[in-house]
Amino acid sequence: MKYIALILGMIFFSMLSADGHLKSEQEVLVSVQKYFEARNNEDYEAVVALESRTGSYGTNSDGSFHKPKLISSVEQWQRFNQGGVTNVYYPEAIQLSEDVVFVRLYAEGMVTAGEQASDYRTRVTMNWVKENGKWVMKTQHYSAANYGGVHKTQASDFDE
Repeated sequence: MKYIALILGMIFFSMLSADGHLKSEQEVLVSVQKYFEARNNEDYEAVVALESRTGSYGTNSDGSFHKPKLISSVEQWQRFNQGGVTNVYYPEAIQLSEDVVFVRLYAEGMVTAGEQASDYRTRVTMNWVKENGKWVMKTQHYSAANYGGVHKTQASDFDE
């Protein structure tokens, strides 16, 4: 009897997290990829559909202050989006509650502003929420990832 309970538990757990992610986390990671693909392809209808209809909150990687709540529109994206391509690397998703999934990732690529193109590298954290049965982006925070932070390596970093 003890073995049957153990086997059933193992089967249940493997179905729950076969690849290390809950179903909600898997769904959000797919949505994250769709979100950045839509931005790269300038498919602003898809971008807006993947953002919260009640508004989203963001912070840019340029050092500016947090932005106020924004209810985005296709027109707003057409007017203010930077061109270029942003690739997503190492996305991770962690379910915080039934309707909230935290995501962190790295983004790298080229952005254009007017005629000028420049390389782009940033860390991104996001919260995705379930609205009307669909995962949408609620918050996003971008922070520069120039890999030259303020910490200086010292001997104690290697102490056990």
